[in-house]
Amino acid sequence: MNNEWIKVASLAEVPEDDVIGVMAQDRELALYNLDGEIFATDNICTHGHARLSDGFVEDGEIECPLHQGKFCIKSGKAMCEPLTEDIRTYPTKVEGNEILILIG
Repeated sequence: MNNEWIKVASLAEVPEDDVIGVMAQDRELALYNLDGEIFATDNICTHGHARLSDGFVEDGEIECPLHQGKFCIKSGKAMCEPLTEDIRTYPTKVEGNEILILIG
């Protein structure tokens, strides 16, 4: 696997307390801006094939638009039914105005 940082978006593209979907290599990822801090997870829910970037960010969690399951954005932990499997999270960093992700 490639262990280099990949530019996926600019800071201006991710509104505060919101989520967007991006592609990095062959992965669909969700980028979140929580109070100015950037986080990244897989974009596809582990329960149903729904894009988390179409969901709702509230209190540090992303709610899946399909069955209303919630994941902790920072840890990827599944927080409630019907979710039983966590989502993968990815290291992020900001250089200047660019958001970079380490896929690894």
